Amino acid sequence: MAIILARADASPEIGTGHVMRCLAVAEALRDDGHEVLFASAESTPAIDRRLTAEGFRRIAIAGPVGEAADLAATRSAMRLEHCSAVMLDGYRFGEAYRAGLQAARIRVMAWDDLGDGGALHADLVVNAAPQAHRLPYDRMAPGAVLLLGPGYAPLRRELRLAAREAHNAIADRPVLLLTFGGSDPLGLTGPLLTALAARRPDDCRLVAVVGGSNPRAAEVAALADRLGPGVAVHVDCPRMGAVMAESGLAVSAGGGTMGELAALAVPTLLVVTADNQALASQDAATLGWCDALDARGGDMVATIADAALTLWADRARRQRMATAAGALPLDGEGAIRIARALTAPRARAQPRVRA
Repeated sequence: MAIILARADASPEIGTGHVMRCLAVAEALRDDGHEVLFASAESTPAIDRRLTAEGFRRIAIAGPVGEAADLAATRSAMRLEHCSAVMLDGYRFGEAYRAGLQAARIRVMAWDDLGDGGALHADLVVNAAPQAHRLPYDRMAPGAVLLLGPGYAPLRRELRLAAREAHNAIADRPVLLLTFGGSDPLGLTGPLLTALAARRPDDCRLVAVVGGSNPRAAEVAALADRLGPGVAVHVDCPRMGAVMAESGLAVSAGGGTMGELAALAVPTLLVVTADNQALASQDAATLGWCDALDARGGDMVATIADAALTLWADRARRQRMATAAGALPLDGEGAIRIARALTAPRARAQPRVRA
């Protein structure tokens, strides 16, 4: 049995995606008989409850994130827990931190979304974006095992199982889903739900899924009663796979949820809410299963609502988008592939893997 450290943080400002994709791989690692320990310098009560409920141990790491105290505490935890590998996920770990982590002579797996040329100091690199193979990882992580492309999108077990089921035709998927991640830093869910409810088509049910780390969660949940029948809000939804399977269209932040929606063949309007989402969202839109809008420049609620309702009205196009998603090299088994690559003997000597 291997012991793996997952070093990732969460907050209302940065969201919860780093922890959640580590959680997907942690589930797969545990299924293979390994143990995963989560370490964070920043977290939220909702994420802590989620990890505890899932049966994973947690430890607090000294902050600030990515500074010397963080590195020392992380290396100490790895030594005390006899870890054989670490999953490192976050944008605030600079080159000195990464080099110091690898110097501990432990296998390092780095999640990367940017491909900006900075040295990753990693033994394995994961980027599930469609065009990840075009990024300069040969220079950023020489000799590393590269786990690139949609085949490595990390789906949690519940979504993995849902992705294996046959997908309903768009005509039989009556839900328009809103989901902006674990914390929705731009606060889009409430205003967009209100705008869509005012123009909701008769053949459409609006469902908003709100993460428990969203500081506006209670406020958004209260909207459902005011907006009337045909509108529902779920906080920390325990059946996300079932909700996605019923969705004829999703409006989603362009983060980790992308792979989940694509795996369940959900036509999607991706909304770029952070810089790290832009490249992958634009790449995904070229594949035909989604459209992309950039919400970083100001109030985009009316524009997003108009685009969503236009897509909803075009059932034939949404069916074509679902068909395009179904044709992607994305079977929902990415977390399993990552887990097995991370624990494989002599991972650095393996051939490069590109999906």
